[in-house]
Amino acid sequence: MIKIKGLSKSYNNNEVLKEINMEFSRGKAYGIVGENGAGKTTLFKCIAGLESCTGEILSELQPLKNHLGLLLTDPFFFTKITGKEYIRLLCNARGKKNINIDQKNIFDLPLNQYASTYSTGMKKKLAITAILLQENEYFILDEPFNGVDIQSNMILTEIILKLKELDKIIIVSSHIFSTLSDTCDEIHLLRNGEQIKSVQKVDFKTLEQEMKEITIGNRIEKLELK
Repeated sequence: MIKIKGLSKSYNNNEVLKEINMEFSRGKAYGIVGENGAGKTTLFKCIAGLESCTGEILSELQPLKNHLGLLLTDPFFFTKITGKEYIRLLCNARGKKNINIDQKNIFDLPLNQYASTYSTGMKKKLAITAILLQENEYFILDEPFNGVDIQSNMILTEIILKLKELDKIIIVSSHIFSTLSDTCDEIHLLRNGEQIKSVQKVDFKTLEQEMKEITIGNRIEKLELK
């Protein structure tokens, strides 16, 4: 269980998160959606302890960050570290040793190559592999499907479903609504740092239609395409 109560975050006088209240249960995946700048990444960083905030973040396992696999939109890699060394570094941080990394290289990454030379999609797949091999209990995935090829997106979808079977908690953001519809049990909508609504799976289609209407409106007509 992870429970967020009254979470707020400000940078100087700019309040980017306003009284967020959410609860995440084991064996379920939760989607966080919203336009760029809605506060999704900031929320994830607050949960992970990378940003200070007000309010409460409670979890059954303490400290939460020691049981959390965090995938940021743009994972950081040291310049002179290979893919295999990166995985080993993250696994060692969780006390996971003697792992056959080559055998578990499900994305067929060039593990003996410097990670800094990887493409955007390869970097994301490397970071995902590393946090999975850490055997975390909680996972936050910020735009895991963005910049990744369609075959790997299919694998990622199955990974999330498997993590649910293993009774993990998965929190994921995506601009591709279908990926959330395929994997999530509940979706939270953020707008300008505020929690607008939370919907269950049965209402995902309605939420998607509402988001389309708000986002698109009459923008296409304004182009007067010919």
